[in-house]
Amino acid sequence: MDFIDLRSDTVTKPTEEMRAAMAAAEVGDDVYGEDPTVNRLQEMAAERMGKEAALFVPSGTMGNLAALLAHCQRGDEAILGDLSHPYMNEGGGLAALGGIQPYTIPNQPDGTMKLEDIEAAIRSDDPHHPITRLIALENSHNRCNGAALSAEYVHSVGKLAHKNGLVLHIDGARIFNAAAALGISAKEIVGEADSITFCLSKGLSAPVGSILCGSREFINKALRMRKQLGGGMRQAGVLAAAGIVALEKMTERLGDDHSRAKRLAGALAELPALKVYPQFTNIVRFKLVDGSGMTPEALVKKLAEKGILIGNGDPWGMRVVTHYWIDDDAVQQAIENFESLLKGA
Repeated sequence: MDFIDLRSDTVTKPTEEMRAAMAAAEVGDDVYGEDPTVNRLQEMAAERMGKEAALFVPSGTMGNLAALLAHCQRGDEAILGDLSHPYMNEGGGLAALGGIQPYTIPNQPDGTMKLEDIEAAIRSDDPHHPITRLIALENSHNRCNGAALSAEYVHSVGKLAHKNGLVLHIDGARIFNAAAALGISAKEIVGEADSITFCLSKGLSAPVGSILCGSREFINKALRMRKQLGGGMRQAGVLAAAGIVALEKMTERLGDDHSRAKRLAGALAELPALKVYPQFTNIVRFKLVDGSGMTPEALVKKLAEKGILIGNGDPWGMRVVTHYWIDDDAVQQAIENFESLLKGA
């Protein structure tokens, strides 16, 4: 059976153009800094983010952790949203491997944290307290329904951070989705950020990898962190080649994914058995209402039997995520199968 896989945009496969670029990639030893394709990808990424330098890493989780390790000392404190990916979904790495204490404050439904909450979380200069070193944002925000944080908000947090001698890191795994939703460039969003990660292997469809961007001094520190974490790769140009195609060809088409997600959200909202949360980008999150007569597990299973794969992330609800490999026909098939299972519920 050919599945329509809506679980996540992490399931994307490389395009034919990416595969051709990978096969033809010029390579060298990246640990020596001698892989020309990796170097080109890093230069392109830094330019796209308006930063001095960039570092190719195997995953977004490693990129976020390398950033926090480069910015913070053991015992320092990082302010994060209570629904943020580094806090919720990265295995506790900032504490386990970095000795960094998380200070979590509530994420609002739009993915932001209140500025007054952030300011109140900054520790005073007291030997009883850990040292507040960093504020982290996520944009777009996965658990907040793919919400895109505005450039104005991100700049306000950056100004607040710098006024207090802190640094701002952005987990921008889907920053290009945020940019597409806001109708501006990613560079305009992250101008105040001291560092940012973004994923090549989600909506951009590359098979592996993320990029960490920042100042040249910061990237030199992060390079050491990547080595300590086991992320030094050798002839990595075969992977970076797909990333170059992703930056050149895939960032400008993300609006198509958002349009298809909007269509899905609208159709699912018509079903009385579902409560659909606000849709911002390529993520549609929803849950079964009381009295629907079906459990999330049953719905996931029944859809899978019909060739439709969706994510079940209770207690945050189920989700569908559109991406390059989900076309209009796939959306229509998904809608028809949801309707056949739930219209009478």
